[in-house]
Amino acid sequence: MGLLDRVAMLVRANLNDLVDRAEDPEKMLKQIILDMQNQFMQVKTQVAIAAADQHLLAAKLKENRDSEAEWIRKAELALEKGRDEMARAAADRAVTHRQMAESYAAQLEDQKAQVEQLKSALARLERKLAEARTKSEMLIAQRRRARAVAKAAEARASLGNGESSPVVALERMKDKVQREEAIGAAHAELAGPDVEDELMVLGREDQVEQILRDLRSRRAGS
Repeated sequence: MGLLDRVAMLVRANLNDLVDRAEDPEKMLKQIILDMQNQFMQVKTQVAIAAADQHLLAAKLKENRDSEAEWIRKAELALEKGRDEMARAAADRAVTHRQMAESYAAQLEDQKAQVEQLKSALARLERKLAEARTKSEMLIAQRRRARAVAKAAEARASLGNGESSPVVALERMKDKVQREEAIGAAHAELAGPDVEDELMVLGREDQVEQILRDLRSRRAGS
């Protein structure tokens, strides 16, 4: 299969169909991109070679046209000098260069067509390569999002279900703390007021009353 045939096959490839049929779409796209990159470099090299050949043919064409013109000038000069045989020989050389120029002109036209064909194939392949890269990036991003969603769902499931889940464990710890607080409050109520505490309160009240009595006595005396 020729280079341009391989390029045409890659350009015609339906990426969506290839991805849908592939067991590993990401791997498939990576391989397609790799093939396109290889073909792109080959076509690019061929474009450069064909363009160089075009310039060479153009130079040969100009060289032979210039030579034809130069031999015609020499034939004219020979005729002016009465040198008919020399003029005939110069004219014969001019015809040779004219024929060569015509041959180079035909080759140059064919070469120009080939260069344009290669450039067009290169442009199409470049667009297809960009499409494949975009498709690959989108597919990779979709797969990453799908994996993230799956992991989040697994995490929610592990937190919300089962006797050993963290949520259940936290609820049990909360119930245990609340129960212990309730038990402590019940014990305090059953124990009743502390006698020493009551005596301290009474003694404090006596001191407060004594201070007030002293203050009232001082005011009355004044």
